[in-house]
Amino acid sequence: MNIFLIAEIGINHNGDLNIAKKLIDFAADAGFDAVKFQKRNVEKVYTKVFLNSFRESPWGKTQRDQKLGLEFDRSEYQEIDKHCKDKNIKWSASAWDIDSQDFIASFNVKFNKLASPMLGHKPLVKKIAAEKKKTFISTGMATLKELDEVINFFEKEKCPFEVMHCNSTYPMLDNEANLKCIQILKKRYNCNVGYSGHETTLLKVCITAVALGATSLERHITLDRAMYGSDQAASIEANSLRDFVQTIRILPSILGSGVKEITEKEKIIRKKLRVEID
Repeated sequence: MNIFLIAEIGINHNGDLNIAKKLIDFAADAGFDAVKFQKRNVEKVYTKVFLNSFRESPWGKTQRDQKLGLEFDRSEYQEIDKHCKDKNIKWSASAWDIDSQDFIASFNVKFNKLASPMLGHKPLVKKIAAEKKKTFISTGMATLKELDEVINFFEKEKCPFEVMHCNSTYPMLDNEANLKCIQILKKRYNCNVGYSGHETTLLKVCITAVALGATSLERHITLDRAMYGSDQAASIEANSLRDFVQTIRILPSILGSGVKEITEKEKIIRKKLRVEID
């Protein structure tokens, strides 16, 4: 079993292409399968009243300044696309509006990601499903009834999907993970189920998720948790990524097949130690 590992760069690049490239490098060198970003048309996702409201940030004094400061344009995504190809790592981005999904699709990414906040955006859900491209569907902040409706769109379109159990708190406490939901989701939707995490700890929750059957993991990554940004504290720092990947990669062999049998090595020991008394 191969666990598909997604390094969520999201907006942790802080609008700096060089930071984005460094995070791609760290993820690729550590052995992640993919990196993921977030894409928004700021003027369409947020209201003018909100965008004009006060928010102090490195880019200015309004919410608009902050939101626009975190977005990359086409030329920058072209560099990201090239850099990922050079590093032999897949990439995608979760769209927060229709225009952004069109933007992402124009790069012919290998998979889509439906983020938890977008589960109620029916036009976007339908559009992603209609692309018929493998989609990872996060499940944070959603009821099973709401998830049923989303999954129905994908099943109608015959679009391959993988559900990802998720608790949308940033950061998430370990005891809020509720990982038993992995098996519930697997049984309900008859599909592979992954885990998208926002905890501050490195491995405890993810190891447990894999032990419970998770087939994919998504974790936010950062150069430094102390950097500016709402997601930084719930991210894995770059210098810990290699240990994270190496630990996750060995878990399937540790878990084994589940078949109770005497191994070849055990047979040798059995000849020496086994006691047979009728």
